[in-house]
Amino acid sequence: MSKKETKAQGRSADTTGQTPPAAEVKTALAGFVSDIKDFQDDISTKLQQQEERLTMLDRKSLNPAAPPPRCPLRLTSRPPPPEGVRSYLRSGDDDALRGLDLEGKAMSTAVAADGGYLVDPQTADTIKGVLEGTSSIRAIANVVNVEATSYDVLIDHSDLGSGWASETASSTETGTPPTIERITIPLHELSALPKASQRLLDDSAFDIETWLAGRIADKFARAEAAAFINGGDGTDKPTGILTHPTVDNDSWTWGGNLGYVATGTSGDFDATNPADAIVDLVYSLGAEYRANGAFVMNSKTAGAVRKLKDLDGRFLWSDGLAAGEPARLMGYPPVVIAEDMPDVAADAMSIAFGDFAAGYTVAERPDTRILRDPFSAKPHVLFYATKRVGGDVSDFAAIKLLKFGLS
Repeated sequence: MSKKETKAQGRSADTTGQTPPAAEVKTALAGFVSDIKDFQDDISTKLQQQEERLTMLDRKSLNPAAPPPRCPLRLTSRPPPPEGVRSYLRSGDDDALRGLDLEGKAMSTAVAADGGYLVDPQTADTIKGVLEGTSSIRAIANVVNVEATSYDVLIDHSDLGSGWASETASSTETGTPPTIERITIPLHELSALPKASQRLLDDSAFDIETWLAGRIADKFARAEAAAFINGGDGTDKPTGILTHPTVDNDSWTWGGNLGYVATGTSGDFDATNPADAIVDLVYSLGAEYRANGAFVMNSKTAGAVRKLKDLDGRFLWSDGLAAGEPARLMGYPPVVIAEDMPDVAADAMSIAFGDFAAGYTVAERPDTRILRDPFSAKPHVLFYATKRVGGDVSDFAAIKLLKFGLS
């Protein structure tokens, strides 16, 4: 077959078959260019219309006589603002705003529905606890720190024998003191186990743990103060001064008991000479102890003693002569107000006087331990606090009691 026939057959196939790819691409490009041109024309038309609208608005704003444009929205008519507001808007003068009765539309914390639920009260960063008396004879007692389970006090309450000797006479053997007496003061354990939820510890407005530690320390102080006055027999708590047996001071001898002086009236001071009982109490104590003497009583008893006068009409209890000097009872400071002492009642030992630094010993470990336990009581945290302390009379001759009884 010749070349002319071959080309003729190819042209015949193109006319009878599908459109060649080149023609399809050309047609597509032509359509795309046409779409781009239409888009440009549309944008130009919109821009022209926008420019015309802006021009019309500018002309109307420059013409004050032109009527306002009609608004397609239907607005509710409102009264004009007060003259004070219009004056403020024109000149910025806020004096005209003063005295206007403006309608309150804002949310208010006074009404829960108007926003009161949205305002949280401010919480104090501390808790103010009820003040309780924690005065203790610890302030005037002998306090020692120990690392053992007990503390021993060695007491020699006897005396050596003696005699006069001449230059030429031979000396005779004198009596020697008996064996030294030992008083053992065991240490007992104070404990507390408060708990608080972990969420409370995380979200509280103040330091809950520090507050609990302070409350525990305050409770321990009050517990030991009570024990030093009215404690047990030394098996589970310190031994208090009023736990020991008492005898009339006229027949008192060393033997594990305390001497007392009676007022002569059951449940009260003597009606004729009420101050005599205080004088007798002071001088029932040995001179070697009186130099460091101190009174211990509760507030009610102190109020009664404060009214006592001597035969010359002078109060037994006098205020200090200098600023900051404590009040003195019979010239002896301080008067320790221990609320655990009993009230004045029949046969009550309501007042103690003595040299407590020599007469009562407090033995303790120097630290209070607090164990934080977040595991045993989930979701709560336990705070296990302990303190080891003991106390007992160490010199029975150094403390005397006033008994409100006949004898």
